Amino acid sequence: MSAFKRLLGQDTLDEHQHRSLGAFGTVTLWLGANVVVTTILTGMLLVPDLAFTTAMSAVLIGSLIGAIPLLLVGLMGQRTGLPSMALTRRAYGPLGSKLISLVNMAVLIAWSWIQALLAGMSLNYAIEATTGYSNLPLMTILCETVVVLIVLRGHLGIERVERWAALAMVGLAALVLYQLNKHYDVSALLEMPVESHNGITLGIAFDIVIATAFSWISSSADYNRNCRSGAIAIWGTYSGYVLAAMIAMGLGAAVSGISVLNGMQQTYDPTRLLSGFGFGLPAALVIFFSVMTTNVMAVYSATLSCMNVSPGMAFWKPALVIGVVTVFGALIPGILDQFQNFLLLIGALFIPAFSVMIVDYYLVGREGYSAQLLNARHQLGRPTASIALTAYVLGAGLAAYWTLVAPLSFGASLPVFVVTGGIYWLGTRLVPQARTPVSQT
Repeated sequence: MSAFKRLLGQDTLDEHQHRSLGAFGTVTLWLGANVVVTTILTGMLLVPDLAFTTAMSAVLIGSLIGAIPLLLVGLMGQRTGLPSMALTRRAYGPLGSKLISLVNMAVLIAWSWIQALLAGMSLNYAIEATTGYSNLPLMTILCETVVVLIVLRGHLGIERVERWAALAMVGLAALVLYQLNKHYDVSALLEMPVESHNGITLGIAFDIVIATAFSWISSSADYNRNCRSGAIAIWGTYSGYVLAAMIAMGLGAAVSGISVLNGMQQTYDPTRLLSGFGFGLPAALVIFFSVMTTNVMAVYSATLSCMNVSPGMAFWKPALVIGVVTVFGALIPGILDQFQNFLLLIGALFIPAFSVMIVDYYLVGREGYSAQLLNARHQLGRPTASIALTAYVLGAGLAAYWTLVAPLSFGASLPVFVVTGGIYWLGTRLVPQARTPVSQT
C-alpha cells in the first residue's frame, strides 16, 4: 500500500505549494483547459444562427471580457497560495464555504460527465469508421479512466501532461483545419446565409461565451496558486485562455457551418466530416486530447472542493471516489441533450458566487486572506457572512429570471456579475463591522 501511495499526489489545501508554473506552463495549462470538446460544441451552436464573422467577433470580445474575473480569482490564488474553495471561507464563512464547495463539486462532476461522453462519441466514431467495431460505453469509460489516472498523480503530474497534450492538440487542430480546407470550401463560410437552427441570437451568443469563461472561475486559483509570479498568473492565463477560445469555438463554428452547407446533419465533430477521407483518427485525437486536458482539471478541482468540505482527507481518497463517479456518470442517458441548459446553470450558480468573492478581496479588504483560513478552530469569516449569502441568492435569482423568464437581449452574465458584486459591496458599506476579521472557534 505504501508503494501505491508514493505514486499518488500528496496535494493539500495548504498555502505551501510548489511554485512550479512558469509562463510557458501557465499558457499551455489554460490553452489545454479551453481547447476542449465542450468549447468546440459551444462554437457549433453559434453557426448558422449567426454569420461566421459575427460569431467569431462575439467569441473574441466575450472571451476578452469573460476572462477578467478568471484572472482576478487566479491572482488571489497566486498571492495567497490557497485554492479557490478555501478562499471562499473569508466572505461566506465556514458553513457558506462548505455549501458552495458542495455545489462546485457537483457541477464539476456533471461537467466531466458531458466531456467524457463527447470524447467517447468521437473516439467511437473514428474507430467504427476504421475497423467497424463500435462500443460507445467502452470508449467513454476508457477516456475517463485515463483522466482519473492522471488526476491521481496530483497537480505536478497534471502540469506535465497538460504541457505536452496542449501542444499536440494545437498541432492536430491545425492539421484538421488544413484537411477541412482541402476537402471542403471553407471560404464559403464567409458568405453563408444566416439560418435559425439553435435559437441563438447575438445576445445569447455573447452570454454563452462569457458563461464559458466564467465556468472556470471556480478552479482558477486551484492552479494559479502554483504560478511563480503574479504577472505570469495574469498574462499566462489571459493569453492561453483567449487563444484557446478562438481555436476551439472557431473550429466548432467552422465544422458546423461546413456540415450545413454540404447538406449534412449539423455537427461540431470534425471526425464525422473527415473520416470519409481517411482522416478521422487525427480528428478524433483532437477530441481525445481535449477531454484529457480539461477533464483532469475538472476532476482535480472537484477533489479540492471535497477536501474543503472535509479537511484532513488524504488527496487520493476523494480523487479516486470522484473519479469512479465521473466514469459511470458519463453513461447517464440523455445527458448531452442538456448541455446548453447546463451552461446557463453554471452562470446562475457561479457568476454571483465569485462576484462576491472578487469584491470582497479587491474592494472590501484583504485582511484575513491567509493560512488562518485553513485553521478549523480559527476560520476568519467576516462577521456578516449573511450579506454575502444574501447577495449570492439574489444574484442567482436574477440570473434565472433574466435567462428563463425575461431574457435580456445582451445576456444575463455581465449584469448578474455587476449587480451581485454591487449588492455585496453596498451591504459591507452599510455594516462597517463586515470589514473586520473575526475569529470563529
